[in-house]
Amino acid sequence: MKRALPILAVLVVLLAAIAVANPYFLEPAGFLAFLKRAAPLVILAAGQYFVIVSGEFDLSVGSLVTAEVVIAARLIDGEESATWPVIALLIVIGLLVGLVNGVVTTKLRVPSFIVTLGMLLILSGAVFLWTGGAPRGALSEGFRTFGRGGLGPIPWSVLILLAVGAAAIWLMRADFGKTLMATGDNERAAALSGVRVDRAKIFAFMLSGLAAAVAGILLGGFAGVSAQVGQGLEFSAITAVVLGGVVLGGGRGSVLAAMAGAFTLEALFTLLNLYGISGALEFTVQGVIIIAAVAAGAIRLPWKFTPRKGDAHAAS
Repeated sequence: MKRALPILAVLVVLLAAIAVANPYFLEPAGFLAFLKRAAPLVILAAGQYFVIVSGEFDLSVGSLVTAEVVIAARLIDGEESATWPVIALLIVIGLLVGLVNGVVTTKLRVPSFIVTLGMLLILSGAVFLWTGGAPRGALSEGFRTFGRGGLGPIPWSVLILLAVGAAAIWLMRADFGKTLMATGDNERAAALSGVRVDRAKIFAFMLSGLAAAVAGILLGGFAGVSAQVGQGLEFSAITAVVLGGVVLGGGRGSVLAAMAGAFTLEALFTLLNLYGISGALEFTVQGVIIIAAVAAGAIRLPWKFTPRKGDAHAAS
């Protein structure tokens, strides 16, 4: 919890600034609308956290979100009866993409940056080939309920976010979390101490793919069907994680802080929009945050960014 305090303080300041610019934000409906809008990014950040804290990257989540939404619309095509089977399929696809990313990274010793960049291009190309740039089909009302509906006044997306957050915190407090931290901190030492490094990293990638599938389901209901629905989300998720103080290179950081970083990023973008600042500035902000985070990490933990001789694949 202590690691999350700095980013939580920044979040409180940003939320206060939003409330000053838009008093409606203080009302329950206004704040719930903010949580609903932020939920997909926060869930993606939680998934990305597992990969980054293990010492790797996952650049494929944005294109995976797009693929999930496009596949859902095409297969459901407005049929309510197809809703749950397709949702199950989307979860399987997310886990499968994560599995492929993890296996290629760990077993074939290909850097995760290259693996997931390649997966991003594969998924983007497959979506364009399948749709011709114009997605077909339609999502059912049952599918859209997860992104648009709610249980009474509480949106389903907020309830799903709470469940994901609780599961992520539990995982990091369990033995898996300790294994993942040890892997990211020093892969060789973890392996020598008996940690099954490859399995931990593969599981982390699968969790990232699962998070992308859940985010895709929410965005499908909230934002609708588009071939660009997930564009840039991979960078937003990484930005959110590093904004939460998670060290690129692995071994340091809190999942709660990573999720708070996503809320903070969403709050910052909301504030910029309220003041009429161009949305294009969002990419600039993300770039500055990532560069600053890497620079700060290199200054504080120079050993984390120095490859060990004969261990090029170990987390640097």
